[in-house]
Amino acid sequence: MSYTQDKSQSRSLRNRARERYAHADGLGNSGPALDGPLSGPVPADPIATMLERVASYWWVELLLGLFWVVIAVVVLKFDQASVTTVGILTGLMLLVFAAQEFVLAAVDRHTRWLWAIFGVLLTASGIVALFHPVSTFAGFADILGFVFALIGVMWMVQAFAERPINSLWWLTLISGIMMIVVAFWVSGQFFVYRAYTLLIFAGIWAMTTGIIDVVRAFGIRELARTLRPR
Repeated sequence: MSYTQDKSQSRSLRNRARERYAHADGLGNSGPALDGPLSGPVPADPIATMLERVASYWWVELLLGLFWVVIAVVVLKFDQASVTTVGILTGLMLLVFAAQEFVLAAVDRHTRWLWAIFGVLLTASGIVALFHPVSTFAGFADILGFVFALIGVMWMVQAFAERPINSLWWLTLISGIMMIVVAFWVSGQFFVYRAYTLLIFAGIWAMTTGIIDVVRAFGIRELARTLRPR
């Protein structure tokens, strides 16, 4: 007798629970909205807002790409303007490196003096390169073999460092080996051939950078259209 009562009592408890659940579900689907923080407009995502604001300046990337394409055309003409342009670009590059050193000096307090010395030296070198671009080009062409060898070693070290996470690490390794071979070849050439090699290298680098920037600009433009609210 007690077993039958317990069984019927448990059934009634389950039925009550089901009725309460159905009643709450009906209120959640068709009932009035609750007052409080859940009601009202949903706040905008700050990350999406920031991305939309940054993507709206896609035209800046496009102008940079066109600028590098123009520089590449000037450099690949193989005249006095090309030599001057490479010298000026070298000076600007040194000034950018100097700014990075000063930023490191502001961040790293323990070795601030070391970064500051590098920053001052790079700033002086950049200013001299801007005032004497032709001499800068000649000096850069004179040590072109060493520069190419340094780039090749850096690419090889980067390839082995990225091996665990990059399946195409061997492409960087092959590029580094080829750059070292070019470095030895350039070192055995006369100054005129080294100058021409430097112009070709600078022109191809500027053209590649320009094309990448133009493609990236249109990608950013498409991102801006995607993030723009309809």
